[in-house]
Amino acid sequence: MTDLWPRYAPLISRVAKPSRYLGHERGALDPASKPDADYHAVFMYPDSYEIGQTNQAIAILCDTLNSSEQILCERAYLPWVDMIELMREYDLPLVSLESYAPLNEFDFIGITLPHEMAATNVLEALDLARIPLHAAERGEDDPLVFGGGPCAYNPEPFAAFFDAFFIGEGEEVDLEAALRHRELRDAGASRAEILHELARIDGVYVPSLYEPCDGGVASAGEGAGRLCVRPVSDDVPPIVYKRLMRDFDATDALPTPIVPYSELVHDRLSIEIMRGCARGCRFCQAGMMYRPVRERSPESIVEAALQGLACTGYDEVSLTSLSSTDYSCIAEVLHDLQAATSGTGTGISLPSLRVDAFGVELAQLVAGERKGGLTLAPEAGTQRLRDIINKGVTEDDLMAAVTTAFEAGWRRLKLYFMIGLPGETDEDVAGIGELCRRVYAAAKDAVPDEQRGHVRMSVSTALFIPKPCTPFQWEGQIPQDEIEHRIEVLRDSMPRRGVDLHWHSPEVSFVEAALARGGRDCASLIEAAWRHGARFDAWTEQFDFQAWLDAGQEVGLSVFDLATHEFADDEPLPWSHISCGVSEQFLRSEREKARRGETTSDCTFGACSGCGACQTLAAQNVLQGERHG
Repeated sequence: MTDLWPRYAPLISRVAKPSRYLGHERGALDPASKPDADYHAVFMYPDSYEIGQTNQAIAILCDTLNSSEQILCERAYLPWVDMIELMREYDLPLVSLESYAPLNEFDFIGITLPHEMAATNVLEALDLARIPLHAAERGEDDPLVFGGGPCAYNPEPFAAFFDAFFIGEGEEVDLEAALRHRELRDAGASRAEILHELARIDGVYVPSLYEPCDGGVASAGEGAGRLCVRPVSDDVPPIVYKRLMRDFDATDALPTPIVPYSELVHDRLSIEIMRGCARGCRFCQAGMMYRPVRERSPESIVEAALQGLACTGYDEVSLTSLSSTDYSCIAEVLHDLQAATSGTGTGISLPSLRVDAFGVELAQLVAGERKGGLTLAPEAGTQRLRDIINKGVTEDDLMAAVTTAFEAGWRRLKLYFMIGLPGETDEDVAGIGELCRRVYAAAKDAVPDEQRGHVRMSVSTALFIPKPCTPFQWEGQIPQDEIEHRIEVLRDSMPRRGVDLHWHSPEVSFVEAALARGGRDCASLIEAAWRHGARFDAWTEQFDFQAWLDAGQEVGLSVFDLATHEFADDEPLPWSHISCGVSEQFLRSEREKARRGETTSDCTFGACSGCGACQTLAAQNVLQGERHG
């Protein structure tokens, strides 16, 4: 492997944040420690170091591959724009962080797809790495480029750029694929032969082995309806099911902790306490695709947290999951961590809180005397709409939570809402402002008179984006003129004093929706947008909507049309050949219940909801204790 550090070193002092490119952080792997490894892998996060280094999936997967004596696995991130300019000026390729080896010298490149707005960054990375953008154009000596992460559940917009995708949780499938690739490579197999063999592994999707079709129907046993693509041979499965860790508690709760030189976006120790969420919010992709719920034992969580704090020097530990306050032993874990860290100045945080008094009780437990801002997500302004989206939250819950919090000493509150939800009316949008007015009044009433002037409240609203694997996957995004109308209704409804209102860019939401719901033809749109200068689209100061509009005009695909398209009941979905385990029948049933305003209960608190995940994936919910309803 070529070491390009001598060529990079003179450039480091010329960029805004040199620490992004130094490597050799405390805890990082030393490549010299694995001299006998003959298979080289690299996981790349398609964004800057301070974003990617906080990604737990990268840390977990690097550890997984490095557990094999035959594999050396490194990290890579997309350089910031100042370094990219220098790299192009000095003709330098993209390199790994540990050994500064060019990415095109590796056997395996894994690129996570954390969100749709990273699409053009993938092309920027491939181009910088001097790897052909299109998988079909890569030769025998080029690395295999694998994709994974949330966007892999609709891989089609990205299919042209990847040799294969890992669907689901990667701990097992990534290692299995890497070792099989090494075996086939050493046996002299061709690139095409290797990909065909990898497609036999459960959870591996190889786009080149599938072709567009006219909506053939998959058998009922395969759990999908009409297909958008079909396999080109009989030995390739028509439906690719996700892989998951059934025994989640058997995995290491503490991936190798790396201490960065500079502050990260989430600059704290993170411990994943459970996977999955069965709350069943109908807009939430993660809540469907990470089922079933699997909890880690309280003992392993506490042990990992204390070990991680000791070896990193962090003064805060975050207990992460999709819904951390739903973890059945959360109070026990918090009490044990508080006792073990008492007097050390260590903070404990929960990234997600239930909108009820129990959530605030837990927030009080972790905050102690350090009460910053409290964040709650009612999502909708009226009970009718909250029932449509199956949020499971009432106004009484919210008011009780706010009153409890402000009586306990909180003075700042942030509320999250969405607009553009299916079934939403102007009354629902105006209901956000009316609800905020009541919440603000309740917060002020809960504090002493002399402190009422310290009460602060902010409201953040996002535009609903229909995502694959959800009951709302058939819906279209509301059109631009309707978005503008609803934002105006929202602004008019908000209190004039005491509440700060923010809303996300509709333009960004249109691009995200287009890529979330598009098919293989979207690859040309992504490539054209990148060639028009689009990159770092998730960064407000870098996002260029005109590049996407120009790209759409060039390739004949409208971002607006893709985003607002409503799929007919019998229309093939671009992702119908990818299954997260939740049945299409269940998603359709939930869509109908949404139209009737009916709710569905969380199966971890009661009876099975019939989503199909446990049966399809031969798995089950694994809880460590009793749930708190």
